[in-house]
Amino acid sequence: MLKSHNCGQLREEHINQTVTLAGWVNRRRDMGGVIFIDLRDRDGITQVVINAGHSQATFDTAEQIRNEYVLQIKGTVGRRPEGQENAEMTTGDIEVTADEVTILNKAKTPPFAINRDHNVDETVRLKYRYLDLRRQKMQSNLIIRHKAIKFIRDFLDERGFIEIETPILFKSTPEGARDYLVPSRVQPGKFYALPQSPQQLKQLLMVAGYERYFQIARCFRDEDLRADRQPEFTQLDMEISFVERDDILNLIEELMKGMIKTASRLPLAWDEFPRLSYHEAMERFGSDKPDLRFGLELTDLSDIAAESGFKVFTDTVKAGNPVKAICVPGAASYSRKQIDDLEAIAKANGAKGMPWIMLKQEGGVKGFISKFFSDEQMNAIIERMDAKAGDLLLFASDSKWVVYAALGALRTEMGTRLGLKDTGTLGFCWIVDFPLFEENLENGFYAPSHHMFTAPKPDHIPMLDSDPASVLSDQYDLACNGFEVAGGSIRIHERGLQRKIMELIGFSIEEAKEQFGHLLEAFEYGAPPHGGIAPGIDRLVALMAGEPNIREVMAFPKTAQATDLMSESPSFVAQQQWDDLHIQPAKAM
Repeated sequence: MLKSHNCGQLREEHINQTVTLAGWVNRRRDMGGVIFIDLRDRDGITQVVINAGHSQATFDTAEQIRNEYVLQIKGTVGRRPEGQENAEMTTGDIEVTADEVTILNKAKTPPFAINRDHNVDETVRLKYRYLDLRRQKMQSNLIIRHKAIKFIRDFLDERGFIEIETPILFKSTPEGARDYLVPSRVQPGKFYALPQSPQQLKQLLMVAGYERYFQIARCFRDEDLRADRQPEFTQLDMEISFVERDDILNLIEELMKGMIKTASRLPLAWDEFPRLSYHEAMERFGSDKPDLRFGLELTDLSDIAAESGFKVFTDTVKAGNPVKAICVPGAASYSRKQIDDLEAIAKANGAKGMPWIMLKQEGGVKGFISKFFSDEQMNAIIERMDAKAGDLLLFASDSKWVVYAALGALRTEMGTRLGLKDTGTLGFCWIVDFPLFEENLENGFYAPSHHMFTAPKPDHIPMLDSDPASVLSDQYDLACNGFEVAGGSIRIHERGLQRKIMELIGFSIEEAKEQFGHLLEAFEYGAPPHGGIAPGIDRLVALMAGEPNIREVMAFPKTAQATDLMSESPSFVAQQQWDDLHIQPAKAM
């Protein structure tokens, strides 16, 4: 080895020992006759003293050194002079007096400073990702990721799970997003698909009798990207045989608690994860991934609104739709522009407008809709919403989905603006009892709310023939701080029930056989009851690291346009490669 110790390893017990260090120059200070170098590796930083009086040759070498040079240092560990200790460094009580300095490699001046955390344009960071990854914060983030995944593997191994890899090249099947396709050279005209998830394969492993499977799985989706989306991502993929819903929820809750204790920068907001039905989550928070770290819950005012003189509200209630509102504390001082900004958020989420009422500090109310309510009705609204002088009431009236979306978005926005979220904690909750199907038919067929392999609740199976829209499923999601971090379900394991679901979502028997024949046939050979879940590694690690974007916890992410700025991919390929694959590029438009 070119070093005997890591740069963050040395302590008082190493004083008077001769050591060899190797790493990068984090900082260089020339004090005239004495040069101080902070030498950095992944483990930390050690101060190195290079004194011309101790070794002129070593000092002459040190005069050539600049930041980010790669060095080897041989020297003796000593105590720092009294008063010069650095309590912010783990090695702050010692320093190394250099006997020899070897420049292992020189470095150009980096396009941004690596030795301090400051704002750098993300496109520059991604273009020089190998330099960005040298920064202490990025290395810390990836170490959190490593510790989390190691904990997962150890935790599941102790509980009888087997890690099994599944293919990256598989069959293209409809699973919600577009597949990434890979043309076959040896079978012209045919394509593989990169897996959106190992869903079918892990169910086949249950048929194969492995009972407890997991995999740190790479998944691929060719979809429009957002801050929390990447074309390739990582999930903990799991499946268990002979299991019921609560068995999986309890297992994952135990895993999450242990992983956070082991790897996270942020602690849990509460010890036990609340369990909310999908209906309750939507009614109270307007979201199936609610952030429970603050209130601002939706309040149903439909009965009061129905008796008001405001035609928009009365017509909405007559049509069977709700009128709801949230109470924003202390926001009655908002300007007209601030109100307009909030209304823009409501409209962006489908609302036609955002009626509001201010409860003035000096008493009375303000807002054009207030005149449509009697004093008795206004008092009833204030009492139901537990509103106080200085509060702002924001209303929505439309279909329940528009009301959920508009008020849910406003709730999230105001929770951020008013600092109501406890940003230093992780607030987990379970969402259960989802509808099996989306509410609206598409071309006369139902769309699965999760995926077509999700089992209906056993006592709801008879309703598939009489009232499919009312059927609830054994789907469950885990949410944290307003993000969905895991989703799963008890699966259908009977061929007849699986075919029934496929028919309801518009798959003919022929289409089902063509795309899922391998799975349907497997169910004829003794498939056990089974269920699973797939927590997203990238999002969980971002939350544990306190990062707003999953790109901050991925080594080599892509941009929102699915581009790798460092390698300049995707890129054009030679004509010979097209010819080998028996395909031709599309002509430029």
